[in-house]
Amino acid sequence: MVRWQSQTLDAEDGALPGLERAGFVRSVQTPEFEGITFHEVLCKSALNKVEGGNLPFGWTVNPMRGCSHACRYCFARTTHEYLDLDAGDDFDSQIVVKTNVSAVLRREVHKRSWRRETVALGTNTDPYQRAEGRYRLMPGIIGTLTESGTGFSILTKGTLMRRDLTLLTQAAQQVPVHLAVSIAILDPELHRGLEVGTPSPRARLELVRTLADAGFAVNVMVAPVIPYLTDGRAHLADLIEAIAEAGAAEVTAFPLHLRGSTRGWFLNWLAEAHPALLRRYRQLYGRGTSVTPEYSAWLRGRIEPLLEKHRLNRERQAEPEVRAAQSHTPDPQLALFA
Repeated sequence: MVRWQSQTLDAEDGALPGLERAGFVRSVQTPEFEGITFHEVLCKSALNKVEGGNLPFGWTVNPMRGCSHACRYCFARTTHEYLDLDAGDDFDSQIVVKTNVSAVLRREVHKRSWRRETVALGTNTDPYQRAEGRYRLMPGIIGTLTESGTGFSILTKGTLMRRDLTLLTQAAQQVPVHLAVSIAILDPELHRGLEVGTPSPRARLELVRTLADAGFAVNVMVAPVIPYLTDGRAHLADLIEAIAEAGAAEVTAFPLHLRGSTRGWFLNWLAEAHPALLRRYRQLYGRGTSVTPEYSAWLRGRIEPLLEKHRLNRERQAEPEVRAAQSHTPDPQLALFA
């Protein structure tokens, strides 16, 4: 991730102590985005090197920091603290936008040293959150990566991806393009409580159908699976059946991680919405970030037969004219839950 402290700024902005040297340009509020402030910055770097781990990508691009999807469980919340903003309401409403990201990316991928390694988008915050409708950063990013011969992957909860379908289809004829959609919850009421600013699950299923019809082998992230709320047999069966009917090629699923400030933010919500579960969560997570190995094994045992039933645990071949392969399986600490 970019440490904004290494950026430069001509003048300080007292309202943004963590962005005093972050290339800050201005803050913007508009009626169509009530309650959200956009902080426009000029970044010096677009590509972020991913160090360590056995991941199918070596670099990421994050056009924004913070996410108006406002998912209670989002692992990326802690990154806002680098900006001296809080990981709760500020993460949901104070969105940092790198307005020059496409131009900077173009400069970086045209260097002789660039080896055209796969670039992942959506590993931190969602590149197709609502702000993308205002700033239109993704067409430039997609075009720049394609022109440079660089394959890429995108993980999103944002149905705004449909806007760029023609561009993505054209890109997939020239470079590997991997697309994934996150759908962790099917129940409408639970969705409204946990994923306040996201498109509905049904809208995202329609996005999967659109991408599949265009020839993409779409990976659906059933993640995070939320213990005692979305791990029920009926919920998982209905969700995975709906994903299969939408034409997905594969499903990746793993349980909720409670890292850093995300833990307190999520557990505060749980105490209000489902107080009876607090004791069980303390037993399940202890003082750590992950569920017990026993729970992980139990969850795999529940999910794997459903994936086998719907043939969602093996690769399907994409249409030959569209070179779109399976989406990557992100590390839980890099996957987008926002």
